[in-house]
Amino acid sequence: MTAIAIDGPAGAGKSTVARNVAKELGFIYVDTGALYRAIGLFAACGGIDVTDEAALGPRLSEVAVELRYQAGEQRILLNGEDVSEAIRSPEISLAASQVSALGSVRAFLLQLQRDMAERCNVIMDGRDIGTVVLPDAQIKIYLTASPEARARRRCDEYLAKGEKVQYNKVLEDMRQRDHDDSHREIAPLRQAEDAVLLDTSDCATVQQSIALVRDFLRKRGIG
Repeated sequence: MTAIAIDGPAGAGKSTVARNVAKELGFIYVDTGALYRAIGLFAACGGIDVTDEAALGPRLSEVAVELRYQAGEQRILLNGEDVSEAIRSPEISLAASQVSALGSVRAFLLQLQRDMAERCNVIMDGRDIGTVVLPDAQIKIYLTASPEARARRRCDEYLAKGEKVQYNKVLEDMRQRDHDDSHREIAPLRQAEDAVLLDTSDCATVQQSIALVRDFLRKRGIG
């Protein structure tokens, strides 16, 4: 099996790029961020402090998270309910970052991610795929962009969904999440030593970001 690990900060376009490239290659796309978002949603709906390991850890036995593919599209199920849209709000995005700092949550989801890579050719994106989840992945990419570029893209996503957002607030949240993700004690966001850095700051469209990754993979003999 071939595993492609794509890491990078929030809003760099990892999920969109990975999803599209996986479809072209016939690989399974694994959105690990959706898994953490599902845990964040579970905590938020249950009134559990997402920063409290002692409170959330014992409750994980109540959680069943599943990735399912319908008509070629990934859906995320939380305890049997499709929460694919519910996990994409700004509040749950922040909650996902906070629960991902908890060791019990990371351990809970780690084997699920590795099992997928053992069964299928996968493109998996997240914060610690190349460093922790799949350290032996054949291809490792660190996909990034400036905070300003990522904030603009995130604003466009929210506006397209009819959600009112302020750029300065999105940028502030982006920088806070970057800090939280890169400074957490367990599996912090960082570029793996053998990962290739690809910067999409100057990519004006999603298609350009996809082409950047696709062309790199072709040079590595994939696709």
